[in-house]
Amino acid sequence: MRKGIAISAAAFAAMAVTAASVSPAAASTNRLLRGPDGVTIEIATINGSGCPIGSAAVALSPDKEAFTVTYSDYMAQAGGDSKPTDMRKNCQINLKVHVPQGFTYAIAKVNYRGFAYLEKGATANVKASYYFQGSSTNGKPIEKTVPGAYNDNWQVDDEVPVDQLVFQKCGEKRNFNVNTELRVSPGTDKTKVSFAAMDSTDGSIKTLYHFKWKTCP
Repeated sequence: MRKGIAISAAAFAAMAVTAASVSPAAASTNRLLRGPDGVTIEIATINGSGCPIGSAAVALSPDKEAFTVTYSDYMAQAGGDSKPTDMRKNCQINLKVHVPQGFTYAIAKVNYRGFAYLEKGATANVKASYYFQGSSTNGKPIEKTVPGAYNDNWQVDDEVPVDQLVFQKCGEKRNFNVNTELRVSPGTDKTKVSFAAMDSTDGSIKTLYHFKWKTCP
């Protein structure tokens, strides 16, 4: 299964993700050290209470080795004057990844980052998954729960072992789906607000997806 998970700033919820595709992970032959020229990425569709229109952005790294998703309004909260609908937030992003002919990719590692403030007795629950559009098996999302009290930035690194990498099938054009969800339950003192966010307080923290590239047969 997964390995290489590292958590900063105490024990926040580990967000593991799982990928699925129409083809199994290939052997280590034809692997590339960096992405090929001509790779582009853009948001095709976006839906969810955690990512209102204009509040999420995607960017490709200059070396084509990763892409980032930045959220500016993704927060679930409970307690105080929070509304019932505030307790759960989700976001579904469909990404159009253009890959030059003769190449394909898998996601080798994901870095989730954010901020959380949880009162004593409060809990935060996180789900995350990603997969190629049209996959017959999307993979079971990993779900983690963390109890309060907690007050800090957090980071979770999830790395896929080489023999479990799932590459997009060569020659097929399928968009890439990213699904996430945050849930927060109130603390012992329900007059106090607890929250968990998929971003930092200043909007500078991003979720980072690392590519693994290879040439097609």
